[in-house]
Amino acid sequence: MCGRYSFASSREKVEKQLGIKVPETLNANYNIAPTQKAYVITNQLPDMLQEFRWGLIPYWARNAKAGSNLINARAEGIASKPSFRIPMRKQRCLVIADGFYEWRKTGTGMASMPYRIMMHNGAILVFAGIWDVWKNEQGEDIHSFSIITTRPNAEMSTVHNRMPVILPNRELQNRWLNEKDLIETIALLQPLEDEMLRIFPVSYAVNSIEANSPDLYNAVEPPPTLFD
Repeated sequence: MCGRYSFASSREKVEKQLGIKVPETLNANYNIAPTQKAYVITNQLPDMLQEFRWGLIPYWARNAKAGSNLINARAEGIASKPSFRIPMRKQRCLVIADGFYEWRKTGTGMASMPYRIMMHNGAILVFAGIWDVWKNEQGEDIHSFSIITTRPNAEMSTVHNRMPVILPNRELQNRWLNEKDLIETIALLQPLEDEMLRIFPVSYAVNSIEANSPDLYNAVEPPPTLFD
């Protein structure tokens, strides 16, 4: 799964890589957690960055609690699942990040070690996502999203058995937003090619959703193994 990620890139970098207009000020978040707002680009407004709530709340949900369980959508069978089948066909988005975090078990009785994952060349990460709109009791529209996950590539398999679907170029990003054929759309949900990611251990501080500073990006010494 993808349970925590980050975005703290400059306006200039986003504009250059994604070819869109960006607000004068971007909100940096070094430790984005479920239910927080984060940046997406939707098929509805493909030239604009918007801030949606992370954790998809289906339009038919009774309350917002559903979003806490729908931060990720598995690519396998996504088109037939009640929460995802309409968004998969009509409401797709790009989720913008500069890295994400995953935890690897280090041994019996030891806390799982957090790892930071980013593009090897430092480029912005663009995840495939889906979105929906739900009305709260006050009649307000709540826009929310899920990140789609798939099986891991070679690098990610050393840390976890899932990874976000990463769309590394504009062609794939545009196809994700605009493809009309469902079979062709599903075919885009593949692991990233091998040798494109940089993965390194980071501080246990990232475990806390209260932690939010550039220090979370710093590499630390890897944990010892049974043979050290």
